Amino acid sequence: MNNQPWVGSPLSNLRTHSPTLLPRSLLRLRMSNTANDNLLERLAGTGAQSDVAAWDAVAATTPQHDQDRSQSDDKLASLLDRINKLAGTAADPELSADAELSADAGTESEPDAFVPAEPRTFAEAQLTESEIEALALKYLLSRGDASGREVSEQVNLPFVLIDELLRRLKFEQLLIYRDSAPMNDYVYQLTDVGRERARRLVEHCTYFGSAPVALSDYIESVKQQSMGEQHPEVEDLRRAFEDLLINDRMLDRLGPAVNSGRGLFLFGAPGNGKTSIAERVTKAFGEHIWIPRSIGVDGEIMRMFDPMNHEEVPLAKAGGLLDQTRIDKRWIRIKRPTIVVGGELTMANLEVSLNSSTGISESPLQLKSNCGTLVIDDFGRQKMSTDELLNRWIVPLEKRYDYLNLPNGKKIQVPFDQLIIFSTNLEPKDLVDEAFLRRIPYKIEVTDPNEDEFRQLFKIFCPMMEFDYDAEAINHLIEKHYKAVNRPFRNCQPRDLLLQVQNHCFYQGQPKRLTVESFDFAAENYFAVM
Repeated sequence: MNNQPWVGSPLSNLRTHSPTLLPRSLLRLRMSNTANDNLLERLAGTGAQSDVAAWDAVAATTPQHDQDRSQSDDKLASLLDRINKLAGTAADPELSADAELSADAGTESEPDAFVPAEPRTFAEAQLTESEIEALALKYLLSRGDASGREVSEQVNLPFVLIDELLRRLKFEQLLIYRDSAPMNDYVYQLTDVGRERARRLVEHCTYFGSAPVALSDYIESVKQQSMGEQHPEVEDLRRAFEDLLINDRMLDRLGPAVNSGRGLFLFGAPGNGKTSIAERVTKAFGEHIWIPRSIGVDGEIMRMFDPMNHEEVPLAKAGGLLDQTRIDKRWIRIKRPTIVVGGELTMANLEVSLNSSTGISESPLQLKSNCGTLVIDDFGRQKMSTDELLNRWIVPLEKRYDYLNLPNGKKIQVPFDQLIIFSTNLEPKDLVDEAFLRRIPYKIEVTDPNEDEFRQLFKIFCPMMEFDYDAEAINHLIEKHYKAVNRPFRNCQPRDLLLQVQNHCFYQGQPKRLTVESFDFAAENYFAVM
């Protein structure tokens, strides 16, 4: 055995031995180095085999892992297509918000002016991971355990963003995997550390609903859906008031006022339909708008969607097993709002209100009615004085924006973009001063109907209440209970008197008929103190 030490580098010593004794990896390395040297000589133009075509040897090629990924994507697209075909519809990866709206053509008269796009990152949604982390932890504290997709549906953000966040929380030992869930998902549960952090978050605010929308995004949505950008014409107003008896003169006065998108007074005797007119003005504009479920401002959450005042109009389902729309689910599609408040209106309804037990703020009425109509019914009969209300709104009516104070002391500027209608039985000049009347440019009196219009109202309501129109009974009513006592006609009286006759027939067990005796009975009750 030769115990002489090796001299020089190991590779130089190996070269003294037979090539057959070299490891195969070193043989490949030597062959590769030789090939690379020849290629470099050809590229430099100094080798014996130099040519321009040698540059093709170093042309960019698709890496193997990218090729595998492309093949995987193709397989996934094919699988999704098969799944949706089994469900009855083919998958369309290019389905967008506009395509989804056009699918609802059966109920849609025109496309929405604004459609919120789904955010691809938290930064695009103007949210921080800490904000979403707080919502997820509070939701799991209330729920006990939930899958990643259930958390995604709760906060209305894409699953791809929530899945990455939940995995990070699991790595930080705030969550654990309780079980597996379909489609590469897991059922999550809070650890003791995560439960303690969630309790501290609940002490500040109990809200764990939809992730809030940034105030700047909401302001932009109001600009795009503003009523001031729309100009209804005669046919639009006729369609809005098709279920009311409105003469052409009244329509001609209402048209310019509605087009102004500002504000108007409706005044006149009670019972002539001022509230009914105010409630239908909104129909002359676009039918639907999008509003955020909640708005976030510097950590404060203010709820916007109010089921008491807003009516949701969801989009039609795509039909496949998977939802492929690209609409931001933090927003909700509603009918253009018409909010009516009467004598119960107080100053607190016009400011941001904080529920001290939950830490959740509620938006004021004027914010909820943006892009719609706000009707102040029975104006002058509110608990607060008219001067107090008008002083609160004198600047917003002029500037078209308002200032709100948040519970944390911050003041924000918000749009004041709605048609405000003051409905009153009193004379406007007796309620407010000239400075405020100047900011409400339209004052429209709703007058009493004439005799022909009064008879026409009976012709409209009789079929609705399953009565046959009887001209003789109507003539008796008008001659005895109106002209003989010089009583003015009111638009509400035909409906009210027919209801009295209907209830009388029910009580007597008689068929529903208009008779002289039934009208005498109804008039005696209805006009007893009038």
